[in-house]
Amino acid sequence: KIAPNYSGGVIHVKDASQASSIAADLMNPAKKETLLESVKVGHANAIEKRSAVVSQQVRLSLARANRLKIEWKDYIPPVPNKKGITVLKEFSLSILREYIDWTFFFQAWEIRGRYPQIFTDPVKGKEANKLYADANALLDKIVENKLLTANGVLAILPSAAKGDDIIVFEDETCTKPLAVFPQLRNQELKAQGEPNLCLSDYIAPAEMGKTDWIGIFAVTTGIGANKLANEYALKGDDYNALMVKLLADRLAEAFAEVLHKKVRREIWGYAPNEQCSIEDVFKEKYQGIRPAPGYPACPDHRQKATIFSLLNAKENADIDLTKNMAMVPPASVSGYYFSHPQSKYFNVGKIDQEQLEDYSQRMGDIVSETKKFIPNNVK
Repeated sequence: KIAPNYSGGVIHVKDASQASSIAADLMNPAKKETLLESVKVGHANAIEKRSAVVSQQVRLSLARANRLKIEWKDYIPPVPNKKGITVLKEFSLSILREYIDWTFFFQAWEIRGRYPQIFTDPVKGKEANKLYADANALLDKIVENKLLTANGVLAILPSAAKGDDIIVFEDETCTKPLAVFPQLRNQELKAQGEPNLCLSDYIAPAEMGKTDWIGIFAVTTGIGANKLANEYALKGDDYNALMVKLLADRLAEAFAEVLHKKVRREIWGYAPNEQCSIEDVFKEKYQGIRPAPGYPACPDHRQKATIFSLLNAKENADIDLTKNMAMVPPASVSGYYFSHPQSKYFNVGKIDQEQLEDYSQRMGDIVSETKKFIPNNVK
C-alpha cells in the first residue's frame, strides 16, 4: 500500500550507500507514506527544473565548439612509471580502514552531519558514537581474521581524443586502436568563458601527434561480505549483517582513494612529491580525477564493460559484471584516471535528441537501449 494519490515513479539516490536506508523506510509503515509523498513532490520539482534546463540548452555543434581550450602544443603528457596492467591481490585492510570517509557511513544510517563533528552533536552525537564504536569493533574482527578480501586491478594505457571519443591504443605508436570510450558533452548554456565539458577534453587530440595516457581501474572489498553477512543474519543479528555490507562499501571507496593516491605518486607518477593528508584526499586536493561510469561526468554504466574487458577484471581481481552492468561483488568501484592539471569533475546534465542519437551511434547501440542507461540525461 502506498501513499494516497501517489502516481508512482522511481526513487533515485545519488550515492549507493543511501539505498539501504531508503529501503528500510519503504518497509516501515510509519515512514513509508511520508517518504513517498516527498518523492512525489521531488518529482514535480524535477519536472519543473528540467523544463527550465532544456530551454537553456545549446546545440551540440555549439557545445563542441565551446570545448575546454587546452594549449596542447606546450603540454607534455606524463609517461607512466609502470605502463599496462597492475594487479593488487589481498591488499591490506588495515591501510584501507584509515581512509574510510565516515561521513558517508553515518549518512547510510540516516545520520546527517560531518565526521568527526557529528560526535558532539547534541541530538545525533550519542547514536553516532555508538555506531562508530560498533563499526570499529566489527572492523577489528574483519581485519584480524581476514574476513574480507581486497583485490584491485588498474591499467595506464596510451590514448588520444577524437572528437568526443577517447581512443585507447595497443602501444605508444598509437597506430592500432584497442578500444573506444565514447563520451557525452554538457549542452547547458554557459556564461562567457565557461566551457561545455566532455571527458575527452582532458586527453590530447589525435591530430596533435602526442602520445597521451588514460588510466582505468576496478577494486573490490566485497569478497567474503555476503558470506559474513549471512552468518550474522542466520543468528538473527540483522544489525551486524547490515553493518558488514555498509563497511564493505566504505572500504571499497577507501580502496579507490588509496589506489588513486598510489597511481598519482608511484605507478603513473605524475605527482611524485604530492603531500596530501587523508582529509586533503577526501576534499580532492590533488591533481587529476577518477570519474566512475554511472556518475555525473560519465553517466552510462555500459562503459564498465570496456573497462572490465581491458583489465580482464574477473581473472585479475575476481570482479564481474551482470548484464545490467552491476558489479559483483557489490562492494566494488571502477572508473577512469585522468592526469591533466585542468581536469575536474562536472555534470553532463540533459542532452538533446541530436546528441542522444550521435552518442548511440558511437556506442554502436540503438537509441532506445541508450535511454535505458542514461534516463536522467534525456528529455
